[in-house]
Amino acid sequence: MKTPIQFRLNGEEVATFVEGGTNLLDALRETVGDLSVKGGCWQGTCGTCTVLVDGSPRLSCLTLAETCAGRSIETTAGLRRGPDLHPLQTAFMERFAAQCGYCTPGMLMAAKALLDKNPNPTRENVVDAIGGNICRCTGYEPIINAVLDAARSDSRRRA
Repeated sequence: MKTPIQFRLNGEEVATFVEGGTNLLDALRETVGDLSVKGGCWQGTCGTCTVLVDGSPRLSCLTLAETCAGRSIETTAGLRRGPDLHPLQTAFMERFAAQCGYCTPGMLMAAKALLDKNPNPTRENVVDAIGGNICRCTGYEPIINAVLDAARSDSRRRA
């Protein structure tokens, strides 16, 4: 049986129908068409599918779409505004923090959640924030440095 749900996706109102038990990952990709959300393990262990629900990181493969009715969802598709990349996206490019791209969407969203709550994180804060995301290519150092760079870049822009 299909259930109607309505939510804000990257600032835009979305209304759709989902089958009962559909996870948010499948609803976003297959029903709404947001292909920026990636699936990895579909078991909640890799972090690839991380999105922000009301500003908090959530594993979309384990989140029922129905529970997101009336909420705000952010994906990597919403990071860029107009021609400008988000500071995290720029830092990931400059620091070579994205290699195969498998973990990148989840890493970006986990990092965004951190910077939204703590614009001046320590290295330990970054490590903790991305701790649920598995990366098989970069060895984490470029990712951690990119997040710290983005925090510094964004704070300079706010000053």
